[in-house]
Amino acid sequence: MTITPERLSTEQVDRVVERLRTVLRDEQILTSKTDRYNRARVPAPFPVHRWAERVPDLAVLPTSTDEVAAVVRIANELRVPIVPRDGGTGLTDGAVPLRGGIVVDVKRMNEIHELDLENRTVTVGTGINMLKLNEQLARHGLIYPDDPASYPCSLVGGRIGTSGWSLIGARYGHTRDLVLSFDHVLPTGEVIHVGDGIGGKISKSSSGYQLKHLFMGHQGTLGIATKATLKLYPQPEAELSPFWAFDNYDDAYRCVGALARAGVATFAGAVLFDEWKVAYLRRDDEAYIPQPADVRALVCAVMYGYEDEVRPAGRRLFRIAKEHGARYLGDEISEGDWAARHDRYATPLHGRTKAGQVVPMSWHCEDAAVSYTRVPAVTKAWHEIVAGLRRRTDVFDDWGMFAYTSADTGVDYLTEIDIGIWEQQLGDEAWELWVQAKRDIAAAALRHGGSISACHGSCREGEVDLVPQELGRGFEVMLDVKRTLDPNNIMNPGKYLLDLAYEPGAATALAALRGGSG
Repeated sequence: MTITPERLSTEQVDRVVERLRTVLRDEQILTSKTDRYNRARVPAPFPVHRWAERVPDLAVLPTSTDEVAAVVRIANELRVPIVPRDGGTGLTDGAVPLRGGIVVDVKRMNEIHELDLENRTVTVGTGINMLKLNEQLARHGLIYPDDPASYPCSLVGGRIGTSGWSLIGARYGHTRDLVLSFDHVLPTGEVIHVGDGIGGKISKSSSGYQLKHLFMGHQGTLGIATKATLKLYPQPEAELSPFWAFDNYDDAYRCVGALARAGVATFAGAVLFDEWKVAYLRRDDEAYIPQPADVRALVCAVMYGYEDEVRPAGRRLFRIAKEHGARYLGDEISEGDWAARHDRYATPLHGRTKAGQVVPMSWHCEDAAVSYTRVPAVTKAWHEIVAGLRRRTDVFDDWGMFAYTSADTGVDYLTEIDIGIWEQQLGDEAWELWVQAKRDIAAAALRHGGSISACHGSCREGEVDLVPQELGRGFEVMLDVKRTLDPNNIMNPGKYLLDLAYEPGAATALAALRGGSG
């Protein structure tokens, strides 16, 4: 029998609140409907009439590691679900309570505890907003270069919980590279320091198992990060972000590969926009790219560094782009569009029905890690899946695809397809169509040697069904780890199929999942 707590009754909530008052002040314990509903949503669309299924029984606002640990110990003792919530910008429901319980909102743990200018590290509460952190670091000529699309509103703790992707990761690395260590509250309320060895400011140790990555990207199923030490870099003196237009996708695709392999040290990343994405940007009245009809693809490259290294590097990339048939869009468009890279994290009111009518669509995207040579095939397969979905209902719209470089090689291109979803019309039937499309999208990524997700996670209904296929025996290790560290299944239950860790028939269920075609 699965050990999964039921939703709490009014009497049970009162009992939990009474216990929490022994470790928190009243103002840190939130039980009103408004407070609970405000902590039940993420940007990923969900049928409006089913939102009430995903509301916590209460929320808490701890201010320290000790308070988080105390809350978790109480929850573990009472068998009450715990769901960590940071910025709430995730796209696979990591911060969404599937079974009620307590949402632990970390936003009050937002202090800078130590700034080490000599070693270029900063130790912060995981509730700190990265935009606000960098405003403080700018006074010292430093940056924390973790740069997701959700940068203005995401928090350090959420980046740890998702092992996030940075848009400029080819230059500085991604969250897994930039977070040196962190304090972490386990599902039993124990506190451990996670990093390479015991040192908070080192990035390499061969003294034992490398546990840092185990406690990153788990979507809150293994505990809560509370205080983290981050790697800093000098604030770049110069930035160059050219956008180029192409009259066909193939030339743009080849150009991106050449730019990534150009050997330019200041190269921070390149992005490929396909024809569907260009069409979306034409009708997006917030876009900086009002392109003519002959433009079929766009490429952006980004470089950061000192003036005397960015200039010659830029000349090299411009030469490569020209050799691939690129047309430079000019300084104003290039600088403006790169500066607006965070503005489109949520772009409502830009969907179109078949008749051309604007409808209030919500944005969602599915992502995968795909090697460079497989990007065109995955792009084709994903558009075909969404086209089939659109033939069945006008609730969905294809908003095009991106492919982002991860480094200066062909590995790990973050490949995303953006979907407009008319959320107010997203009933149960359309939702089931969407869930199946997500399975198909994940299956296509696996067929082409990719990973289901490069950064968002794969614990939402649909793609999660294929996780055992992708990980194989590794998924059974996940179950072993979950069962060992969270014996009562209180930490974010229902995610990543980890409830199987508590099922006596888990082996049979796993065999069925692995045998499925998705």
